[in-house]
Amino acid sequence: MAAELDGPRLEPRSGAARQLVVFLHGYGADGNDLISIGEAWQPLLPQAAFVSPHAPEPCGMAPVGRQWFPLTFRDPNERWVGVNAAAPILNRFLDRELQRRNLPASALALVGFSQGTMMALHVGLRREAAPAAIVGYSGLLVLPPNAAPEVVAGEIVSRPPVLLIHGDRDDLIPVQALTHAREGLATLALPVEWHVSHGIGHGIDAEGLRQGGEFLSKRLREPR
Repeated sequence: MAAELDGPRLEPRSGAARQLVVFLHGYGADGNDLISIGEAWQPLLPQAAFVSPHAPEPCGMAPVGRQWFPLTFRDPNERWVGVNAAAPILNRFLDRELQRRNLPASALALVGFSQGTMMALHVGLRREAAPAAIVGYSGLLVLPPNAAPEVVAGEIVSRPPVLLIHGDRDDLIPVQALTHAREGLATLALPVEWHVSHGIGHGIDAEGLRQGGEFLSKRLREPR
């Protein structure tokens, strides 16, 4: 893996940063794929800085894209192994960005798409200081193969509010993944909100974008 992550950034619309929103892109994309969401959310989050790091590895299936971890779909362990392998480098990046902005860990929000949602949930629930919020689009909660959520309960040290959004026509990660994630997170005593975007495939529609921005705006304003 690369020693450090980096990617496109947006400065706050108003003054010095008081919050940090980190976008985690999907398999085969890169940080440029999601940073425009920050532009759409700036009116709601004028004091937030946005950053969208490129995942640490070249994508095996997309020559110009990146991956947080390999996906062959042949090994039932690969997602679990993958999120655990990628977690340390993502955590170092988050710590470095917070330090660079002189922000507390509680000022962090994670926004993931697809494989990025897997990373956001895995890392966000295991950080010593809970993020202010996690928004996950078109993703899933990664658990060890054939394991119930209770198996990882001892690893969960943070319980930030979570919003899950998924298209009901998603043919890459079926919408049932939202239900499984919602139920798994509830078992782990996490507060979860959710929304199904009707007629939407593996992507984000305007309503999902609106709900994600408003969720972050509310959670990042709450005293911590």
